[in-house]
Amino acid sequence: MRTHAAVRGRRKEGLMIAEKIYAAFDEVSQRNTRPRKLIADRLIELAGLSADFTVEDLWQELRQVEPRIGRATVYRAVEKLVNMGLLARIEFADGTHHYRVCGGNEHHHHLTCTQCHRVVDIDICLPADQFVTIGNQADFVIEGHSLTLFGRCKNCRR
Repeated sequence: MRTHAAVRGRRKEGLMIAEKIYAAFDEVSQRNTRPRKLIADRLIELAGLSADFTVEDLWQELRQVEPRIGRATVYRAVEKLVNMGLLARIEFADGTHHYRVCGGNEHHHHLTCTQCHRVVDIDICLPADQFVTIGNQADFVIEGHSLTLFGRCKNCRR
């Protein structure tokens, strides 16, 4: 059972994600075209559902509303939002990947099921000193990271 505060918090988070997505398109000098508005609106819906998606699936869904929307337009928009940190690219053990709106300020990683491709957000990360050690060993300055753990979810283990 959700409390009113939880619902308000989720609604506020959705508004913040929407503002960030629209601001991201503005920041990269993207005109506010109908296709970009459709992309943004659908991503906001997916964020509210905590759902992941493929770019191909997103493009096919958007074509139901706007048949002339170009595949390249959707791919470019997704890549721009990934580069700006508003979407996460989630890798799967089989080499495929999905995307998820992760535009919050919370740092997190993902667990992915190797069988059904279920994605679960996790709030666990390596300690910062381990990244420094890894960087020093390889003579790298680490500027960011993403961590995806692979396994089978409870339903797939049955």
